[in-house]
Amino acid sequence: MAARLKTDDEAWLGQPPSPFVLPMLLGAALLSAGLILYAAGDAVLAAGFAASVIAIAALMRWYRHLTAPALADREATPDWTVARAAADASNIAIAVTDRSGRLVCASDLFGEWFPGYPTPPGVSNDAGLTESLSQAARAAWRDGDGKLEGLAMGALRLDVDIARTGRTEDYLLWRFTPVRQPSALDDVHRFLAGEAGRQLGEAGIMAVMIGGEGRIRAANGAFLLRAAGRIDANITGRDFAAHMRVDDKGRLFLAREENGGLPLRLLQVPLRRASQPGATQATVQDGPMLLLLIDEPTGGGGTSALSYIETLLSLLPFGLAMADRDGRILFVNKAFARAAGLKSGDKPSYPGDLVAREDQAAVADAVRRFAVGPQMSGDIVVRMRDQPDEPTALSLAGVRGLGEAAVLLSLKDNSEESKLKRQVAQATKMQAIGQLAGGVAHDFNNILTAIIGHCDLMLMRHVPGDSDYDDIQQVKSNSNRAAGLTRQLLAFSRQQTLRPQILQLPDIVSDVSNLLKRLLGENVRLEVSHGRNLGAVRADPGQLEQVIVNLAVNARDAMPEGGTLNIQTYAVPAAKAREMRQQILPVSDYTALRVSDTGLGIPPDILAKIFEPFFTTKELGKGTGLGLSTVYGIVKQSGGYIFAESELGRGASFVIYLPVYSGADAQQEAPAREPVKRAETWGSGTILLVEDEDMVRAVAERALTRQGYTVLTANDGEQGLEVLAAHDDIDLLISDVVMPNMDGPAMVARARVSHPHLPVLFMSGYAEEQLRKSIDIANVAFLPKPFSVNQLAQAARDTMAMHRAAE
Repeated sequence: MAARLKTDDEAWLGQPPSPFVLPMLLGAALLSAGLILYAAGDAVLAAGFAASVIAIAALMRWYRHLTAPALADREATPDWTVARAAADASNIAIAVTDRSGRLVCASDLFGEWFPGYPTPPGVSNDAGLTESLSQAARAAWRDGDGKLEGLAMGALRLDVDIARTGRTEDYLLWRFTPVRQPSALDDVHRFLAGEAGRQLGEAGIMAVMIGGEGRIRAANGAFLLRAAGRIDANITGRDFAAHMRVDDKGRLFLAREENGGLPLRLLQVPLRRASQPGATQATVQDGPMLLLLIDEPTGGGGTSALSYIETLLSLLPFGLAMADRDGRILFVNKAFARAAGLKSGDKPSYPGDLVAREDQAAVADAVRRFAVGPQMSGDIVVRMRDQPDEPTALSLAGVRGLGEAAVLLSLKDNSEESKLKRQVAQATKMQAIGQLAGGVAHDFNNILTAIIGHCDLMLMRHVPGDSDYDDIQQVKSNSNRAAGLTRQLLAFSRQQTLRPQILQLPDIVSDVSNLLKRLLGENVRLEVSHGRNLGAVRADPGQLEQVIVNLAVNARDAMPEGGTLNIQTYAVPAAKAREMRQQILPVSDYTALRVSDTGLGIPPDILAKIFEPFFTTKELGKGTGLGLSTVYGIVKQSGGYIFAESELGRGASFVIYLPVYSGADAQQEAPAREPVKRAETWGSGTILLVEDEDMVRAVAERALTRQGYTVLTANDGEQGLEVLAAHDDIDLLISDVVMPNMDGPAMVARARVSHPHLPVLFMSGYAEEQLRKSIDIANVAFLPKPFSVNQLAQAARDTMAMHRAAE
């Protein structure tokens, strides 16, 4: 409309005169004068008329020049009253700022949320918040719109939308929208306004939700019809007490039903729990409530009223039960039975029958306290009989006027929540244990490297038959056994070195079957079956064999009297994985390996701990507790998932799901190229050895010196760079990865600046693939700890040889 008005005004007043207007006006004046002269024959009259026409036209043109600037000014100044009225009609606060940062318009709601009408983005004293709003404003000027979510102003949370607007886009429109937080009040509001509220009305139950101030917030149709006379009446915000009356006998009636109305029974359900932060007994009683109104039977008995209440409670999704003054349970709805772990048809006699023995006395005492005296509510923490390790909040509320019912009990069904908490706690614990195990294994590998190296050096000075030869050999053998334990710890922590290949699970099972038959003994029968259309997987074949062997040995120990060990492989397509509804297993194609036995089974309390390192149920000295933890680590490091299933007396099953390899060539993959093995380990050249552990550095220096190399040593990265700068003839750099002050990768990165072609051999107790993910350095070799003297010499010779071949 504004645009149209402006166009009309400009047509009459604002447009420049046409070049034909003046001649036409003079012509019209002369023509009119000629007609008057012809008709009246008076020349003076004709001349006066023509002069009048010309004067009127001149006055109109003068008036147009006076009014055109005013019209232009009126059109140039926006009228913000319409924008304010539109904003005040909504539930959002708006503000408008111009390019100079001035606040030119704001709604009343903006002034309520931000007292004093501050100019955005300076709506808060928080410098960080102001900077975030400024960034969003700059984005709006640049891109046309900006957004900031979760603006906190006390208890109010707002989402801010900023848009560039105006005819010439010289303004920013700031919209502040409140973020609604989910609450029990909203749930009950929807409950009353929906189908459930209608069903309550059909059952003769009037339901009203009131706030702490006693005003109505929501009501079902039954209450609206009887209290206001219309089912579509709007009584929200009105005082609930105004719709009720009490007679001289203390009976409760609807105020509208003055004559012939039935007395009502009132049940109060507090919607604020005493366990909520900041809630006290007073705030619970004075807080929002759900009020249930039922007609009092004519005879005044409480049995019919109780049946109404039971009908109501059976419809509610909350776990509710009722008990009498003696503590006997009168009614339990389905949600309460499910939360308490009751089976179909079971009905306990007392609330104490549902909880652990240690909590029975506390529950009985609480029921007696709430059954007598003033009406009140509260919570106690109990442990259910079927879940003694999971504390649960049991809510109690005293009720009156319901016949035998004296206490209302509420129990939340948190079985899924508890299960999720246990899974998260178990995953967190396993991760923490894995980090600890990896750190211990790394440090232990340094010690074993020194022990094994010194044993090798001493064996060079002894021959078989010497008195010390067998003792040294025994020390080395035990050290190798300890190295095996550290490899198991690294496997559990997913930090071991793997050599993955593309392979088929049936081939791995076939390769290890002969070994399994010897391990299982004569009284355990081995059965192997393979499915069809199995997808290829990518894993380390040696480690998968270790997985199968560990699971088979555990199964053998679980069948002391003999039995059957069944190994199966089968395909699990994505559709079947989706039907399994496993929360941990993503939907994808898998190849599964199941290892089952017919042994004693695993108790439920032990099943959750079997993958933890050093946890074992075997006798002292008969197990390290690392078998299943190694299996767990290998499977997880290979990208798979493992689940344990067991039933006491009926055996156990371990199911491993490995993702199907989806590479371009899933049939075969060339194995990693092994370095050329040489029997001769002697060499020549200068080697810089950087190692922070004195014992490892000493044994490595002696080993390399005996092989013919000139060895320079340093105990950290900074000293290594100093030695490198002082010698230009260094042929190989051997360095530990993790060191104080400056680690190995940082030292090598700086060394490659001045020596770009220097060959590097890293040695570490961590896994090679883990280190390569964090080391962005090309053309480096890796030697895992612990290593022998020959392995160190061979690695040094191979690294130098490959470097010469590359040149």
